[in-house]
This record gives sequence, structure tokens and C-alpha cells, in this order.
Amino acid sequence: MTEIEFSTLDTPCAYLKGRSSRTSYKYIYEASYAYNSALVEHGYRRFGKYFSKPICKDCNECQSLRIDVQKFKLTKSLRRVIRKNKDAGIEVVVTRPHLSQEHINLYEKYHKFMQNKRGWEYHQMSYERYFSVYVDGAGEFGFEVDYYDKDSLICVDLIDITSDGISSIYCFWDTDYAYLSLGKYSLLNQILLAKAHKLPWIYLGFYVKNCESLEYKSDYKPYQILKEYCELDEPTIWIDS
Repeated sequence: MTEIEFSTLDTPCAYLKGRSSRTSYKYIYEASYAYNSALVEHGYRRFGKYFSKPICKDCNECQSLRIDVQKFKLTKSLRRVIRKNKDAGIEVVVTRPHLSQEHINLYEKYHKFMQNKRGWEYHQMSYERYFSVYVDGAGEFGFEVDYYDKDSLICVDLIDITSDGISSIYCFWDTDYAYLSLGKYSLLNQILLAKAHKLPWIYLGFYVKNCESLEYKSDYKPYQILKEYCELDEPTIWIDS
């Protein structure tokens, strides 16, 4: 395993207007299952071979959040989401991360929609960039959950399975199927998968209050927040919220 550490300079915050952000990175070649699990527990996010955590000065708004799987209770509205997708005959396939033109088309369609809806910055996706961010570095822990309407790929949910849970990496879906709430449905399937395998946590990455794209995470109760980012040789402290 090879590891290189570096950090960014201050850049405009992607989550809160008027703020700056700074990120610490670990580039890890051939990360082991155990090491990835430790990084996830310590609040790191993985994209490809890059693991990151915020190191912003005088700001602690990016809070790592994890759902308590065993205590999680399905609400009536969430049960309706599951029922709608089952009634629609949506097929769920768990596979390894991979790349196709269908993936690229779906990714771009979703991001163009979010650009118009929430002002996300749009960048055209290339095969090389998609592979680097969502396929490469998956090791023995990275998986992809694909959702199909007949032969059409309508949702891609990328996850890591760790020693104590599932880490949500990224999900994108066909906006023509917004009525199926595919983002919620994919997260509910993560919770059901974790329950079936007796994994206690769903690691949802960063929760940022007042950020429209991330506030939804606090709806999945009960959950815990990482008290502070610490070194890997130090125990983590997660607080019930």
C-alpha cells in the first residue's frame, strides 16, 4: 500500500456561500479493507483513491453523520417509497463499480437537472474522470447498486462496505423518475442491506445545516455525529443526536 498526504489551499466553500474551505487528502494506492474501514469511521470520504476530510479554519459546519441501523424505524412515508418502487417493478442489482456510456448519460442528465434546480456547478463528465472518481480504488470494499426499469438504468448508488457498516459514496438517478424518490429508495435499501448483514451503521458523509443538498440526512433518525476529526491512532467519539 502506498500513501501520499497533501492538502488544498483555501477555496470557495461548495456548501455555504461566503465561506472558504480547505481539505486534507490521502492518496492511497491499494487501500486494504481494514484501512478503508478505519478511515470511514474517522470521518474520511472516499472518491477513487482519494480520501478526504475538512480542515477548515474557524468552521465546523461539515459534520460526519451516521445512521443507527438497528434503531432506525420506517415511517409511513418511507414505506410508501418502498411500495411505489416495488409496484413499479424496479429491479435492484448489486455489482462492482463499472463504467458505460449509460452511466455517463445518466450522470450528466442528473447534474444538468441539479444545475437548474439548485445551482450546482456543471462539468461535462468524461470516461477518464468518471473512472478515476467512481470506479478506481474500489478494492475489495467498493460496490455499486444499480436500479433498472426493464432494461433502462435509472439509478446508480455507489457504496463501500466496511467492517461496521455501509459508507454512502454517491448516488445519481434519472430525473424522469422523480416520482419514485429514487434517492430515498436507494438509501432505504442500504439500511435494509445493513440490517440483513447485522452492520450497525450507515455512514452518510457530511451533514451541513442550511445546505439544501445535505440537510436531508438529518431526517434519518436516530443518528450520531462525529464529535471531532482525530488521528487514526486515536479513538473516535460519536455523539447521539
